[in-house]
Amino acid sequence: MKRTAALIIGAGQAGLATSRHLTDRGVDHVVLERDAIATRWRTERWDSLRLLTPNWQTRLPGWSYGGPEPDGFMRAVELADHLQRYAASFDAPVRCGVSVVRVEHASDRWRVTTNEDTWLVDDVIVATGQASRAHVPPMSAGAPVGIDHITPNAYRGPDQLGPGGVLVVGASASGAQIADELAGAGRAVTLAVGGHHRMPRTYRGADIMTWLDRIGHFDEVLSDVPGESPRGADRSLQLVGSSDRHDLDLARLHHGGVRLVGRMTALYNGRAVFADDLGANIVDSDARLHRLLAHIDARACLAADTTAIPQSLSWLGRGPRCESLDLRREGIGTIVWATGFRRDHSCLPQGVLDKDGELRHRHGITECPGLYAVGFRRQRTRKSTFVDGVGADAAVVVHHLLTRPRLRRTTAFGEVA
Repeated sequence: MKRTAALIIGAGQAGLATSRHLTDRGVDHVVLERDAIATRWRTERWDSLRLLTPNWQTRLPGWSYGGPEPDGFMRAVELADHLQRYAASFDAPVRCGVSVVRVEHASDRWRVTTNEDTWLVDDVIVATGQASRAHVPPMSAGAPVGIDHITPNAYRGPDQLGPGGVLVVGASASGAQIADELAGAGRAVTLAVGGHHRMPRTYRGADIMTWLDRIGHFDEVLSDVPGESPRGADRSLQLVGSSDRHDLDLARLHHGGVRLVGRMTALYNGRAVFADDLGANIVDSDARLHRLLAHIDARACLAADTTAIPQSLSWLGRGPRCESLDLRREGIGTIVWATGFRRDHSCLPQGVLDKDGELRHRHGITECPGLYAVGFRRQRTRKSTFVDGVGADAAVVVHHLLTRPRLRRTTAFGEVA
């Protein structure tokens, strides 16, 4: 049996950021990765994908972008390279090709069983990320035989899909980008729109992320913000990273030929059913956008300028209602399920999970001494799932790890009482 002080599960940005903090504090640890460093960024992203955040916003503990385009947007493979260089910069103790099978209590420690070895450790940090398993709703079983189903982590480009139209379910950043790309390639696209967060790429001459970073919006601790909650609704930003910095909103999709319908509620006997909520979702998204821009103006002490506010898109919700579609009659050959992701916690003890199978924690600290999480959605702040946010969350976890009472602690210098 192998021994170390801390064991990190996952070598993406969250696991590496945590490893850097532990390294700086002299804590002996290991990072276990079932594939290679940042594998999902190389293998589970479509070819044209770029980050929603500018290159300068790929900051990690002791590491930042040093290339020639700080205001550009990395491709997924470029971020993977960025993370590999980061791991090499402090000789992160990553062991690739090691899958964690089971995590269980072992007296005052944790026993971690892998496909290779068994580890006895003081602390376990789950850093497997938000997007470990694409979610396809059960209603997908109601699609006609012969229609293809695909999720964003398996999508590569328009040429990958078979003939016919495409129904994209979900209008988050992933769904909107894929719908835009498919329409641009000449495909007939229908987009089922649920709750979403419209966002301009630029505002008053600067990238929207520059403004949000400048006013500290993403650094606000959610539990301290009235009306916010770590378990609250997470409306993904409708954004795209591109050299021309264009907006990606429902108006662009509409003008590009995408048919907009309401949230998809059912699929049976080959017929997709949509809620009559397209207009309401658009009005809600407009209101959220206007509140956010007003917040930026107030925090940045800018005089009000109505010409800088994007026009309302409420007109998009006033057209004829589409209640349902017969997929075969419409010639739809593929459904893209941009309906989010779920984490796989099957290796963890059931007692640490809630009724939805999610790890119970507050700011990454669980009820079980020595079990932590980093890189989870809305873990502590609005940017917890961004590359730029995992470093601060990891610092909170490592501080707690080092200060919690325990019988013994293993460091790089040996075991101490």
